[in-house]
Amino acid sequence: MITPSTIAVIAVCFVLLMVFFYLVPVNQWIQCILNGVKISMIQLIAMRLRKVPPAIIVNAMINSKKAGLNLSSDALEAHYLAGGHVQRVVNALISADKANIPLDFKAATAIDLAGRDVFEAVQMSVNPKVIDTPNVAAVAKNGIQLIVKARVTVRANINQLVGGAGEETILARVGEGIVTSIGSAESHAFVLENPDSISKVVLAKGLDAGTAFEILSIDIADIDVGKNIGAELQMDQANADKNIAQAKAEERRSMAVAAEQEMKAEAQKMRAKVIEAEAEVPLAMAEAFRSGNLGIMDYYKMKNIQADTDMRESISKDPKL
Repeated sequence: MITPSTIAVIAVCFVLLMVFFYLVPVNQWIQCILNGVKISMIQLIAMRLRKVPPAIIVNAMINSKKAGLNLSSDALEAHYLAGGHVQRVVNALISADKANIPLDFKAATAIDLAGRDVFEAVQMSVNPKVIDTPNVAAVAKNGIQLIVKARVTVRANINQLVGGAGEETILARVGEGIVTSIGSAESHAFVLENPDSISKVVLAKGLDAGTAFEILSIDIADIDVGKNIGAELQMDQANADKNIAQAKAEERRSMAVAAEQEMKAEAQKMRAKVIEAEAEVPLAMAEAFRSGNLGIMDYYKMKNIQADTDMRESISKDPKL
């Protein structure tokens, strides 16, 4: 009959067995022995206590040894604790060694800790990468716009991966070089006939300085003719000049209207004065009659002369005569 003390002993033994297999990575230790990797059981247990997965370090050590590299388990463990990707670094070192690319462990870990994929960088050094630029619009000296799309072939520069500028800088510099090249051309027809002139000018500028890449070639993939920017600017200038002239003409018209209104006001004042003077004539004539300075015969002579004058004016205005 199983007593409670027996069950307790079995449980304790089971727990101790689980702790033993957790702390003692037997599988990794056997792998090290079979592959000739010098990692002791104590080192494996120490990795587990430092919360470093022994499988990662053991697999990396096996891969590096099979590839002929001499790496230290302590260095790999330190890189893991620093937040690096151990297997990625080992793969990069193996690829670089097979491709005769100078890359040591210190440089590889520095690149990895800088946030760049060191394995991808090594692959890019072996197989260059093609980057397509967005459409770049530029205007030649004759005012015709050209829209250019280029393909930039780059290779990773291992020595500049830490602190070097990325693809965005390459694209920006290439776009700037394209704009400068087209802008210095006398005619857009010259650029269409010689698209390689753009590549030569851009490559001569050394655009990969300070970047993590080395530019191998710049190829013009497509050139399209855009708008006639020069003609549009001239039209805009002509419209602006027209608007200015219209504004000035409107100003002169307003001044003329104001002057005309002022003259009409002066004329109305003069007519008012004339009417006022004419209103005083009958009073003056009456005063002349009373004072004896004007006789009846003189008045009739004046009326006859006035009637004769009116008749002559009406005759001169008759269109039939």
